[in-house]
Amino acid sequence: MGEKIKLGFAPTRRFVFSKEDAHKFKNLTRETIAGFGVEIVDLEGINEEGLLFDNDADAQRISKRFRDADVDAVFFPHCNFGTEDTVARVARAVGKPVLLWGPRDEAPLPDGSRLRDTQCGLFATGKVLRRFNVPFTYIVNSNLTDQVFTRGFKNFIGVANVVKTFRRLRILQVSTRPAGFWTMICNEGELLEKFGIEIYPVTLQDIKEATEQAEAGNSKELKTTVGLIQEKLDCSEVDEGAVRRVAALKIALSQMVREHGCSALAIQCWTALQNSIGIMPCLANALLTDEGIPAVCETDIHGAISAVLAQAAAMGTMAPFFADLTVRDVNRENVELLFHCGNFPLSLVAEGCKPRFRTHFLFDSHAPGTQESEIKGGEVSIVRFDGDHGEYSLFLGKAKGVKGPYTRGTYIWVEVNDWPLWEEKLVTGPYVHHCVGIHQDVIPVLYEACRYLPGLTPDPVDPAKEQIEAFLRGKDN
Repeated sequence: MGEKIKLGFAPTRRFVFSKEDAHKFKNLTRETIAGFGVEIVDLEGINEEGLLFDNDADAQRISKRFRDADVDAVFFPHCNFGTEDTVARVARAVGKPVLLWGPRDEAPLPDGSRLRDTQCGLFATGKVLRRFNVPFTYIVNSNLTDQVFTRGFKNFIGVANVVKTFRRLRILQVSTRPAGFWTMICNEGELLEKFGIEIYPVTLQDIKEATEQAEAGNSKELKTTVGLIQEKLDCSEVDEGAVRRVAALKIALSQMVREHGCSALAIQCWTALQNSIGIMPCLANALLTDEGIPAVCETDIHGAISAVLAQAAAMGTMAPFFADLTVRDVNRENVELLFHCGNFPLSLVAEGCKPRFRTHFLFDSHAPGTQESEIKGGEVSIVRFDGDHGEYSLFLGKAKGVKGPYTRGTYIWVEVNDWPLWEEKLVTGPYVHHCVGIHQDVIPVLYEACRYLPGLTPDPVDPAKEQIEAFLRGKDN
């Protein structure tokens, strides 16, 4: 895993301020952001300066270069006052997330003149972007070496990755939702109309045939997957046939995801699947999620979207986990159990814990295919995309993984700031008992990403909206 953003770099100046300082800060800014691992598409060759300023023809050429390069976002560093109307025209034409920032101005010269007036130019550009109906992100006028610049730039790169991922989102839906799970009802047409999210449905028969074909083929991939399972898990309670069948299911699902251009999958994990191929898909889901294909249970389409958003916000560097919100700790007011039957990624297993390949402990069939383990603690972001009545929001909350009582399945106990507040927000909706966790602070990224996703409202519980915005202005909460 790991994503890289292609960034349109459009430093801007205005002719009445220092041309020399504009060039100086263009180069300094480029050198700094190159250290953040982005792929830079610049303006060199557009004109003699490699800068954006008063020229309609340049605006057209710049827009074309960025569109042809299919940049994921555009950065307009104001290297002096800048040219607000040209910035706005390029930003609107490209149609990708926009970042504004300018280096903090020095004191006036002894003769009273000023070289850049960068901050003043940012005020102007912000207003014109609003006139053009272009959403944008803003980093406080600051030095390149300041924490607020580093924090804001990194956060924006995550935002650009979330927006890119969300705008091309397609979910593989494996069968219908379980009949008893009315909570998993979603509006496929509305997801397409509002967000462009596509659902690609396949049947359990499709999965059965693909799994049997993968198992019979005895490919190198099958042998490798069987070896991985046997290496990573205690398989003493199941026979080798169950291991092979789970490995084959994982391969079949992975092939379908790739074949149909999907980003994630939501599967009807019980009980028809057990009757069809004799296993649970939990461990297969865990293996897929570890490979960057979030696989969620109980045909939870909104859960799959949540997992994709969390993974994209972390730039693909950390696997998400899909969980039930289940019970509160009997002795601790703000500690909650996040659990699911066995789908948490193996990369998250707690130190010293050996995952166990087991049969399911809830269903009459006791079908094999689950894995049981505790996952590591530490910082966790909790995310849930959901909606009803045509309105969609993104639940965001900060938690900390802590030790708690043993339970079957895959699990982690988390401590939050005020569980009754969380519970009230979750029960009163539009949320359900499912959420996604990820061991990284992705809340500021997802909060800001909603700026570029019309129809999706951020709904933070901790930190609060004001705290997130203060953090992005450079404050430490």
